[in-house]
Amino acid sequence: MPELILPKPPKFESVEDERLHRKQRLAAAFRLFARYRFDEGIAGHITARDPELTDHFWVNPFGMYFGHIRVSDLVLVNDKGEVVEGNKQINAAAFAIHSKIHTARPDVVAAAHAHSLYGKSWSSLGRLLDPLTQDSCAFYQDHNLFNDYTGVVLEPEEGKRLANALGQKKALILRNHGILTVGQSVDEAAWWFITMERSCQTQLMAEAVGKPMPIARDTARLTYTQVGSHYMGWFCFQPLYEMIARQQPDFLN
Repeated sequence: MPELILPKPPKFESVEDERLHRKQRLAAAFRLFARYRFDEGIAGHITARDPELTDHFWVNPFGMYFGHIRVSDLVLVNDKGEVVEGNKQINAAAFAIHSKIHTARPDVVAAAHAHSLYGKSWSSLGRLLDPLTQDSCAFYQDHNLFNDYTGVVLEPEEGKRLANALGQKKALILRNHGILTVGQSVDEAAWWFITMERSCQTQLMAEAVGKPMPIARDTARLTYTQVGSHYMGWFCFQPLYEMIARQQPDFLN
């Protein structure tokens, strides 16, 4: 077999180039979330830390349909929740949640949260996912449960509780609310959300018809090292980006 040469995450000559790349990936992620029907009215947000102003992040405008978002629509918010670039408002819940996650996790470039159908359905059970499939092993011992619900997250203190519950994991199940994922790139955070939503769907479907057989612990740990790394999160997003860029290139505007 010839040596397999895999693509690598890009490196940038300037902070401007890196900022544009993150914004393009962020706009693409919103288009993909719309395509997969993760939208629910005005709910949901994905953020990307600015590469220069590291206590600022880019986020979607409040009340704008995911499937219409372009690079030029993204809004830059500072650590006080003030819009410093862009002419649209932001979701107060987006700032309350994401500002505390970005503060608590300097390694996190992006965080994604939406009220997707299967994620919020699974969240109502107040349980972690089981390692039922190869794909769900990406979250084996790498996701937590926020086992509380107190209404819409609007206060920074509640966002801090969510950040504490996330800890150093890649994903969080918010009971009676939905799921949240993070990554060292926009690509990674978005992919973890997409595949976690599908893992929630898979477990709900399997338990609806019988008693699923989980993967053995040692095998689940091994599989996690194969499918759950930062690189694999980034890599799995690449074909989706290429697809949406070909089908909906206007998001780059």
